[in-house]
Amino acid sequence: MLQLRAAEKCRQSCFHELARHPMTGVFDPAFEDLPVELPIFPLTGVLLLPGGRLPLNIFEPRYLNMASSALAGDRMVGMIQPTGGNEGAQPAVYRTGCAGRLTSFSETEDGRYLVTLSGYLRFDIDRELPLRDGFRTIVPDWTPYREDLAENDSRSIDRDRMLRALRGYFTANQVDANWEAIKDTPTDSLVNALAMMCPFQPSEKQALLEAVTLVDRADVMVALLEMSLAANDDTASLHKN
Repeated sequence: MLQLRAAEKCRQSCFHELARHPMTGVFDPAFEDLPVELPIFPLTGVLLLPGGRLPLNIFEPRYLNMASSALAGDRMVGMIQPTGGNEGAQPAVYRTGCAGRLTSFSETEDGRYLVTLSGYLRFDIDRELPLRDGFRTIVPDWTPYREDLAENDSRSIDRDRMLRALRGYFTANQVDANWEAIKDTPTDSLVNALAMMCPFQPSEKQALLEAVTLVDRADVMVALLEMSLAANDDTASLHKN
């Protein structure tokens, strides 16, 4: 059970690390060179998006094997959410996830790996392969998400509305944020950072992942923030009455 530690760590560090990471790096593969097989890491409530960075604290033997295998190969791992929680050794998962590269790695004296996964490209599961050393591997379909590698056009995103909703949401949920970092973060990186760090429900996280474009993702996220604020206002009114 690694699991919710990763989500909490991501929420704590998102705006300290996500400000200005390019969508692609010098070590990232070309689209034509993407792997035909991909290990997957099912984790409820944890979202990786292209251009985002996700810190992971790995200690389960099967995922230590997964990380070791990835580090020895193309360093690619697919993050994906189970459809009904983390129950069981092989929970059913959504069809769409996001692959990232292991871009930092360290070992601890008590046998854990501390890694950073840098989001690269979304994928759909074409089919799943037999277990290898306890971890799951799939054949990914990258084709629907080739545009993830293109430069995002964020000009039509209402940044002011998004930040207003964000301030209210953070205040209501007692989330501490580095507002200077937020102010300096480009809109495309900000949208993806918020989608990753905000404590939305797993199904809401999946909707953010599956949004077709960055503008669509921003629209979904603002709607989620504003609905949460409206629900908090309704609850407060009931308590007053």
